[in-house]
Amino acid sequence: MASTAREIMSGSAECIGENESIADAARKMDQLGVGALPICGEDERLKGMITDRDIVIKVIAKGMDPSSTTAGQLGQGKPVTIGADDSIDELVRTMSEHQVKRVPVIDGHRLIGMVSEADVVSSAPQEKVIDLVRNVYATS
Repeated sequence: MASTAREIMSGSAECIGENESIADAARKMDQLGVGALPICGEDERLKGMITDRDIVIKVIAKGMDPSSTTAGQLGQGKPVTIGADDSIDELVRTMSEHQVKRVPVIDGHRLIGMVSEADVVSSAPQEKVIDLVRNVYATS
């Protein structure tokens, strides 16, 4: 059984550059078949995450131009991340606490992959999966 984030992460560390457009981010999501991308800075540090929902709610619904709005404009605050060698317990705790379905995996300051709820479901003990689902989808 996997015991660290590094062991269960999937996919490559594909990201959208902070100066790339929202339209570019949407095309990249489509090409990769994903609903979220990390936003990478020119300094090679993670600047945030952008989701397909962000594109709809924060750009399209607000009348902003997806071709001139940059991914970096949506990358507000410190992104939720997990260390590559952090335990599955810590991973589930982090995802639950922040109610997120995907977490970038960081080794030092370098993005090396992503862990999704599907990765947790296929790799973690059943009680951890139940905790994750209960907490991420909890309604207050």
